[in-house]
Amino acid sequence: MKIIVPMAGRGSRLRPHTLTIPKPLIPIAGKPIVHRLVEDIAAVLNQPIEEVAFVIHESFGKKVEEELIAIAEKLGAKGTIYYQNEALGTGHAIMCAKDSLSGPAVIAYADTLIRADFDLDQNADSVIWVKQVDQPEAFGVVNLNSNGEIIELVEKPKEFVSDLAVIGIYYFKDVAVLKNELQSVLDNNIIHGGEYQINDGIKQMMAKGMVFVPGKVDEWMDCGNKDVTVDTNNRMLNFLHNDGIHLVDYDVKQENSTIIPPCYIGEDVVLINATVGPNVSLGKGCHVVDSTIKNSLIQTHAHIKNATLDNAMIGNHASFDGNFKSISIGDYSVLE
Repeated sequence: MKIIVPMAGRGSRLRPHTLTIPKPLIPIAGKPIVHRLVEDIAAVLNQPIEEVAFVIHESFGKKVEEELIAIAEKLGAKGTIYYQNEALGTGHAIMCAKDSLSGPAVIAYADTLIRADFDLDQNADSVIWVKQVDQPEAFGVVNLNSNGEIIELVEKPKEFVSDLAVIGIYYFKDVAVLKNELQSVLDNNIIHGGEYQINDGIKQMMAKGMVFVPGKVDEWMDCGNKDVTVDTNNRMLNFLHNDGIHLVDYDVKQENSTIIPPCYIGEDVVLINATVGPNVSLGKGCHVVDSTIKNSLIQTHAHIKNATLDNAMIGNHASFDGNFKSISIGDYSVLE
């Protein structure tokens, strides 16, 4: 089994955080989004992973590439890096990894997290992972026949089709079939929204009689912008806490401070006159002094003092003093 992970560019909706770190490497409960995604998919598949192929922008750099390779190797898999340097759509991104498109594979976009427990139907030609949603008109959804097979993909339906939203994770019994159809999409310049889309390859597969079935996930968590990323961090902390996962480093230094679970507290964190939690992630090397923080995601080596934070997201090596009298804010920064 292979896992193909298109990661695209750094993303604009999470600036300024994505100016220095690609969105899929932003930590959720102390672990990068893409790391959690690959691990969760591997757990659902419950079989050996041969290769994890990442499609990235070349500007991500060698350090990021090394981190991605390490994610694959941790699963006992080969890690492969491909480049998509132009934002030409999901279909184009997948085809950038065409040398890895053979045999059974899962394709997963790296800005989402899941919680799922289902048996993968390996007899179907493809499984499209879906989540039941309250407002299907805001999503791409699947249309099912009486046998529970997917017969149509409908983007943001104005009239009710189904409440099963496509979440961006797909299984193919032989991904080479998708590769052939996407090559046809590229060769014939089939474009929607200015981009080459995976859906056009899937629709061609359906037209040839291939069987698609839904795989339903229990939880689907987005990491598209700051508010939903903080909310996803909150939800993941609660899931991990309820699973009995230990999230607080044993050597955290505390002085007159309280940690209210669930929280992730990384290595070398210092808390002085602080109340942290619930639903807070503090990355490695953070210092929090004379502050109260809840429902927030703080990355590594941040220094925070004299602050009351709720629904906050603070990046690596940032300094924040709630009693500030002078301020220097860079591009895309937000204070509310």
